Amino acid sequence: MRIAVIGTGYVGLVSGTCFAETGNHVICVDNNVEKINKLLQGELPIYEPGLELLFERNTRQGRLKFTTDLESAVKQSQIIFLALPTPPGEDGSADLSYVLGVADQLGKLINEYKIIVDKSTVPVGTAEKVRAAVAAHAREPFDVVANPEFLREGVAVEDFLKPDRVVIGTSSPRARQIMQQLYEPYVRQGNPIIFMDERSAEMTKYAANAYLAMRISFMNEIANLCELVGADVDNVRKGMGSDKRIGPRFLFPGVGYGGSCFPKDVQALSLTAKQYQYNFRILDAVMAVNHKQRHILAEKITDFYGKNLKGKKIAVWGLSFKPNTDDVREAPALYIIEDLLAQGAHITAFDPEAMHNARQILGDRISYAPDPYQALQQADALAIITEWSEFRTPDWERMETLMAAKVIFDGRNLYNLEAMQQAGWYYASIGRRTITP
Repeated sequence: MRIAVIGTGYVGLVSGTCFAETGNHVICVDNNVEKINKLLQGELPIYEPGLELLFERNTRQGRLKFTTDLESAVKQSQIIFLALPTPPGEDGSADLSYVLGVADQLGKLINEYKIIVDKSTVPVGTAEKVRAAVAAHAREPFDVVANPEFLREGVAVEDFLKPDRVVIGTSSPRARQIMQQLYEPYVRQGNPIIFMDERSAEMTKYAANAYLAMRISFMNEIANLCELVGADVDNVRKGMGSDKRIGPRFLFPGVGYGGSCFPKDVQALSLTAKQYQYNFRILDAVMAVNHKQRHILAEKITDFYGKNLKGKKIAVWGLSFKPNTDDVREAPALYIIEDLLAQGAHITAFDPEAMHNARQILGDRISYAPDPYQALQQADALAIITEWSEFRTPDWERMETLMAAKVIFDGRNLYNLEAMQQAGWYYASIGRRTITP
């Protein structure tokens, strides 16, 4: 099929590359000339495991192309995906200006029947707004489809190529048939393509993300209570997750959720409820809990040292909001570091992929180490914020020789309590007893 993907951000680039991988001819469009030039030179603007190989193969074989020429891409394509940013506005609502701005241009450009697909995460009713914006100028037939993405950063390529499900919102039999044909190669193992109306498809994305965010906030509340009553959240988590009605996923406590989806989508769904005069109290609680949880590791550090951290050097392992990505949007690390800086601490941080993006936000207010051990030089304490695999089995003897004190604040519960006790570390984690030497 002939596909245009408008927007070369995270969703657009992964989607366009994976569509090309199954033999489709894909043109990715962006108005950022510098980004397109880098893509044409083979430079990826994001880190995503497995993407570079597919990107190189499909550009080399001519199935994946990049341009700033929207008109040319639209006229060559049968299906046009909108993978544009929908950032939260001041009130938390999704900003649709990028989506509707492009939709307005599409109406003037379509030269034959087209399917215009909302791939961005958009509020309920957006398909109708896109349809109206295109129809204001269009002289050819078209359909608008809602096709929300369910890509997890760090495993997005696998999620796209082998999805749990594909959700497609359309009331058009013609569009349904074409979208079915497009996605059939990705569901050969039997996972469903679920067709529904456009509004239900738009709601499905928000509902799924809000539910997962709720599970995270619930477990963080359980973890905080475990510390007070003397229970171990790891044991509680295993006991809960073995119940088939619950399952083991998204039950790991920590320092809160972040990223480009959960914070924005929960907030947007809450605002949608308010617009319809519905008090969605659970969502308000989810957001309140997450806001508090982002600061809990810094609170543990200040409780240990006192609120004045002047002269204390804190090493930070992990800046991205989750492992296997360079994304620091709404990352808990940013909140924790700001808290520590406000108390006068000196921060030296390491992250395998996210230091460049973190520097764009934090600047030179913290130091950046080229590897995890150099971050530990004369550190009074180590704060672990992102659970990168390389942090799970460190060289403990080397750590002892580098650090000024054997103190760890672990926001991801990476280490065994008994092992930390035997090794003589002060070790504070989430929802478990604190180990004191």
